[in-house]
Amino acid sequence: MGRVMDGAAYQRALGRELQRLRLRRKWTRAQLVKQLPSELSAQALASYETGTRSCTVVRFIELCGALDASPHDLLERVHDQVVHSEFPATLRIDLERLAEDHRPELAPARGWAHAEVTRHAAQARELDLAALESLAALCGLPTVELIRMLRQDAEQAEPPRVGSAR
Repeated sequence: MGRVMDGAAYQRALGRELQRLRLRRKWTRAQLVKQLPSELSAQALASYETGTRSCTVVRFIELCGALDASPHDLLERVHDQVVHSEFPATLRIDLERLAEDHRPELAPARGWAHAEVTRHAAQARELDLAALESLAALCGLPTVELIRMLRQDAEQAEPPRVGSAR
């Protein structure tokens, strides 16, 4: 018997990838929909990007053409994200470490983390996917990129395990 597919996870991953490709071109949604051969509202595009609406195969091909992206490569990235769980249900963030991070692209996250540490005196916080997506949008980063950066920071902060082969 086959594995149950999570259609909502695929829609969200596809939406994130479409948004990433659009932002890479520095296009607004309105600019992208003008590039399409058939009519689409910016609101409908937003619903694709958030994963709240699925697009037809024809619409997917049109979007790929406008974004100069290979449909095959895009679907492969989407599938990899879903299968390999690049987007966790939650991610533990070390607020003190983030508040001291000096990467320019994380400036909004740094400000938020500093305010959280000041307000709650908590060193870490579990963020769900919706919070991670909001934080990524605040930073102007694709969610997958923000998660990779935060995971990388967390891995660097972990002390080596005793008895592990490194």
